Amino acid sequence: MDEEQRDRDWLPRTAALLAGTLALAVAFIAAYVGALHRPDPRDVPVGVVLGDQRAQAVLAAVRGRTDTIEPIQYDTPGEADDGLTAREVYAVLTSTPDGTLLLSTASASAPAATGVVVDVLNRAAQQAQLPLEVTDQVPVSADDPRGLVPFYLAVGLVLGGYLASTALGISLGTTPRDLRRAGLRIASLAVHAVLLGVIGAVLVGPVLGVWDHDLPAVAAVGVLTVLTAGMVAAAVQGWLGLLGTGLVILLLVVLGNPGSGGVYAPEFLPTVLRGMHRWNVPGLATDLLKSVVYFDLRAGSWPLAGLLVWTVLGVVGLLTAALVRGRRAGARPVKISGRP
Repeated sequence: MDEEQRDRDWLPRTAALLAGTLALAVAFIAAYVGALHRPDPRDVPVGVVLGDQRAQAVLAAVRGRTDTIEPIQYDTPGEADDGLTAREVYAVLTSTPDGTLLLSTASASAPAATGVVVDVLNRAAQQAQLPLEVTDQVPVSADDPRGLVPFYLAVGLVLGGYLASTALGISLGTTPRDLRRAGLRIASLAVHAVLLGVIGAVLVGPVLGVWDHDLPAVAAVGVLTVLTAGMVAAAVQGWLGLLGTGLVILLLVVLGNPGSGGVYAPEFLPTVLRGMHRWNVPGLATDLLKSVVYFDLRAGSWPLAGLLVWTVLGVVGLLTAALVRGRRAGARPVKISGRP
């Protein structure tokens, strides 16, 4: 009778797990294929200085024919240059008194996006019979010509964070029984984050030779990214148990990776995913890595703040789960089988 009861309990649980796995797989295919199969650049921002009539006229003519380029106006040349290094725009178009157009790009933001800008403005300059000179002010590393290393590194860091949380949940239970156990889990994830963050920086630096500078900053971003992903996963799993693992995969992988702007710039993605990089963990990590390697603190201020907010929310979520669900589980009487 006990075996029959176990069989009856096993069937619906197994069916639910398989259904959840099927749903995640379908969502994965839909998100990746839907977002990345045919990139369609729209409103790629290009800076121009107010009063530069020739450059403004060229961008206005381009905008009248296509929505690929979106002119962003700045009051002074200095502000336009700051916009380029702060990753507000992918390029800045100016002109000289002799009629030459000057296009300053920042391919480190997204080589595909700057490539589109150069192609579009090359054709526009030819139609206007004006010479165009292109200068890449912030180039990508020669060992990363497509600019994908920040994204791949961020994916590995995020993966390491939520897998560590999942492993601890499987081994120790998804919800810590008390605050002491929750604190130990946070400390374990922090140690794991330090190790993986440093190893990731060493891999892209001395081992693979992609970047030979700013490795302490890359390691620090790695530590924060791993800890953020781990704490978000721990909090969600602490409240939702096994269901939380599926939700974490949906947020951090299924939607997080294609919506990060790492493979294609946000302006190349479907409308529903275009702003996702500004709040999801993979997108924030990718943007922060690009900022510390190629740009400056202004470009990384929002991604840094976003990751810190997610980390704090994860810590608070795990601690409250331990207080509410953990203590409740610990207070349940333990059933002891056997004869009285």
